[in-house]
Amino acid sequence: DEFPWLKNDAIYLAIHLSGIDEEVKAEYALIEIPTNVLPRFVQIPSEGGQKFIIILEDIIRHYLHDIFSFFKFKKIKAYTIKITRDAELDIDDDFNKSFIDKISKSLKNRKVADPVRFVYDQNIPTEFLNFITKKLGLKSDENIIPGGRYHNFRDFIDFPKVNSKKYYYKNLEPLEHSKLIGSRSIMEAVQKQDILLHYPFQSFNYLIDFLREAAIHPNVTAIKINLYRVARNSKVINALINAVKNGKEVTAIVELQARFDEANNIRWAKTLQEEGVKVIFGIQGLKVHSKLILITKKVKNRIIQYAHVGTGNFHERTAQIYTDVSLLTVDKRITNEVHKVFDFFQNPYKIKRYNHLIVSPFHTRNRFVSLINREMRNVKKGREARIILKLNNLVDRDLIDKLYEASQSGVQIDLIIRGICSLVPGVPGISDNIKGISIVDRFLEHSRVAYFHNDGDPDVFISSADWMLRNLDRRVEVTAPIYDRKIKKLLINILKIQLEDNEKARIISGDMKNEYVPSGKKRIRSQLVTYQYFKNKLEEVK
Repeated sequence: DEFPWLKNDAIYLAIHLSGIDEEVKAEYALIEIPTNVLPRFVQIPSEGGQKFIIILEDIIRHYLHDIFSFFKFKKIKAYTIKITRDAELDIDDDFNKSFIDKISKSLKNRKVADPVRFVYDQNIPTEFLNFITKKLGLKSDENIIPGGRYHNFRDFIDFPKVNSKKYYYKNLEPLEHSKLIGSRSIMEAVQKQDILLHYPFQSFNYLIDFLREAAIHPNVTAIKINLYRVARNSKVINALINAVKNGKEVTAIVELQARFDEANNIRWAKTLQEEGVKVIFGIQGLKVHSKLILITKKVKNRIIQYAHVGTGNFHERTAQIYTDVSLLTVDKRITNEVHKVFDFFQNPYKIKRYNHLIVSPFHTRNRFVSLINREMRNVKKGREARIILKLNNLVDRDLIDKLYEASQSGVQIDLIIRGICSLVPGVPGISDNIKGISIVDRFLEHSRVAYFHNDGDPDVFISSADWMLRNLDRRVEVTAPIYDRKIKKLLINILKIQLEDNEKARIISGDMKNEYVPSGKKRIRSQLVTYQYFKNKLEEVK
């Protein structure tokens, strides 16, 4: 018989049915776990003040004999399986179709794409496993992975509340920004000094208010913005639509190929177009991953531009759980070059020169190599040389080799890498001077920050880019220097707090044991210390 088609990332119970004696032929069945219509976790009646929760597939397991009661099987066993299909979008080259139509068609094709990963309960009998993989057309050398009894752990994010405070984090309300207390106009505050917002320690509402103010300000003439991922009910989008209704010229660069957010971005792109926003769908061959805003205001005969350069998306929900930073500035060194980046989106065949921003795919790799080389020259002159890199992922082979070279020359290097790190610290003769940690805590560490000692006059950068081939060579990414000395000092202090973490920091090493950093006399949980750091600065002002 034809084997049933399996949905991407859905959980199935592979059922083995057999009789008491060998004369009864074994049969197989599949049951999809209906997590699209039922909760994965089901609360059952409490008893004696205790709460009980059962996982959905275990309820189904319990009732298998009832489900198959019409058949004469005495033994029924179930094993969890899951298939993952190719998520790459295959975009056709039909010039008669719009880009939105091409992406929409590719999304439909993704649902029926070839399997690239098959995970199964490792207790499944070999004969049964071979039967399934053969029916799916999977070969033994493909990505067939033994797993446990349960899959799709991401569902645990919706685990029901059990109403006991000891199981939940103490709420950390976003703090006011010390430079924006009592400020009626964020734009006026930014004109006085650069502002750095640090989420989720400070509220993302500041950025929304910044856009809302621009949308209604009589002197604002234009707003330009990158949109990579936005919330389903986006206040950012609403502010842009309001700006159009108030006569502003609004341009949105919408990245339709933001992985797994394509459908949401198509919906918003159509909404923006219908409301009169000029929508640009990125650049052929390059994903637009930068986090930019440019607001233009005319005051008499003078033009003032406000720029935003950030490390995270304009997404209200993730701003509550991802650590990210946003720089707001009127510094012409930054605003003029943000303008150049937006001009590149509209005229991609005109390559611009950047003296301050570091822009992928043009200069990022070379600029960071140059900055590493400078530290190497300083150490050879007997001066202090140090690099601190905070990234989500460090994978690029050439830059890793450059860091190894810097380590061998005597440069002290500290890495804070939350995700994938292909560099191995502490290898004798190769990376003796490199230390690495990964911090995984209540907030997802998402900001990218780079520090170069520069003989006592440090350079600090914030960036949308990880050090990966795709970020450096196949995406539009923007790294911004921090020129304001107070903001620079603040970022350095936060990096130092993270390097001192001895509660949630794990050691990155070649043995891949991911052991926690040993606790000292003073326990330091960097995210809580960072929150208190901002709270103390706020109290100093108040």
